[in-house]
Amino acid sequence: MSLRHESHAFSLAGKTILVTGASSGLGRQTAISCSRMGAQLVISGRSEERLQETFAALEGAGHDAIRADLTIAHERDALVARMPPLHGVVHAAGVQRLSPIKMLSETLLREVFDINFVAPVMLTQRLLYHAILVPASSIVFITSISARAGTAGVGPYAASKAALHGMMRCLALEQAKRRVRVNCVVPSAVETPLWDDRLLAQAARHPLGVGTADDVANATIYLLADASRWITGTELVMDGGAVAVS
Repeated sequence: MSLRHESHAFSLAGKTILVTGASSGLGRQTAISCSRMGAQLVISGRSEERLQETFAALEGAGHDAIRADLTIAHERDALVARMPPLHGVVHAAGVQRLSPIKMLSETLLREVFDINFVAPVMLTQRLLYHAILVPASSIVFITSISARAGTAGVGPYAASKAALHGMMRCLALEQAKRRVRVNCVVPSAVETPLWDDRLLAQAARHPLGVGTADDVANATIYLLADASRWITGTELVMDGGAVAVS
């Protein structure tokens, strides 16, 4: 395979990508990085002001920004109604709420699952139902290493991400006939607004140090690009070697 062909395989030129949670953190960096790789972006988030900040940072032209709260069914439907044909979707919207199980409230549990699980699953359902995702497109869920490794106080968040892993594997089989790929990017400690001074304590557990939003964005680009055309139903773990020393 020539170097030129290999480079083309990682390009997103000619692809239209929806990124949710694009108003901050991993979603923002993923959207910006995808635009640098030639993609046309549709970005979504709950904060109009912060979404416009992301929009202003996108490279290229023809992008769109749509404010939406994806936990609300009619706002999901309104977002889908404005979608052009998509070659990929990145589910980056999420929330982390800490609570030991002993102190867990049903309200907190439902909030976490509504944002982290129900919203991305039902948005995907509407995109597939209305045939917005074209054949050979790619669906990427950004989850968390918490879904694979227990951490005290993170139960609701970990469970919501683990639920996405189970759903992803089933969806990958259902969509294989259309060559639609479905995968999860599974980062460990990454420097984003979700983290605070706990990030310093996490660094010691990772031989390669903590990750960056760029690292996660680059992995997501790989799963969106034609280079990953034979990969579906997988979890791409990004943990800086933490599992190797556990």
